[in-house]
Amino acid sequence: MPVYRLNKKEISFPNPTLARSDGLLAIGGDLSVERLLLAYTHGIFPWYTPGEEILWWCPKKRFVIFPNEIHISHSMKKYAKKHDLQIQLNRDFADTMHRCRIKREQKEGTWISDEMEEAYYRLYQAGYAVGVEALEDGELAGGLYGVSIGKCFFGESMFSEKENGSKAALIGLSQLLEEKRFLLIDCQFYTEHLESMGGRYLAWREFDKMLQEGTGRKKC
Repeated sequence: MPVYRLNKKEISFPNPTLARSDGLLAIGGDLSVERLLLAYTHGIFPWYTPGEEILWWCPKKRFVIFPNEIHISHSMKKYAKKHDLQIQLNRDFADTMHRCRIKREQKEGTWISDEMEEAYYRLYQAGYAVGVEALEDGELAGGLYGVSIGKCFFGESMFSEKENGSKAALIGLSQLLEEKRFLLIDCQFYTEHLESMGGRYLAWREFDKMLQEGTGRKKC
């Protein structure tokens, strides 16, 4: 499959089913709010090395978590009983995203560049990007950020300041989304950590149908 080059002057994407087997669909374009919203409602997201051209991905097998299927391990239940845990939304979106960046830079490197931070802050200002943080006994334990459109949440990255911080944030988010009848959390790619939290693969056709229902999207 070819990789499609996007025109910065035109907000559009090729059909997501045209993505390569590794999920790469297109290159170029920009990170405007309009393009990002169009991308996410069609299961497309940006992921690229800072300083290089924007790469747009759409894996045909998606790894998702259904909010009502979040797995809370025995050890996490014990942890929750031992501590006073609180979940807060958008305490400081820019700080939450930057913490995700710093934690990854210290370990394996990150795709979260200055350009990405600025783009997702614009999404936050437009009411679509969300920062989630877990407090353990009043202290910041961990968090995550993502994009919320309609009844679908698209997870981007997590961080931990304490041992179970990111887990607590994801569990808390899932419980909030279940209350609000969200359809899914798109995790994009598989990780053992997300699998242990209840993540599973979803066939493209089923995932795409849920996106259409959950976001009320228009065609590319």
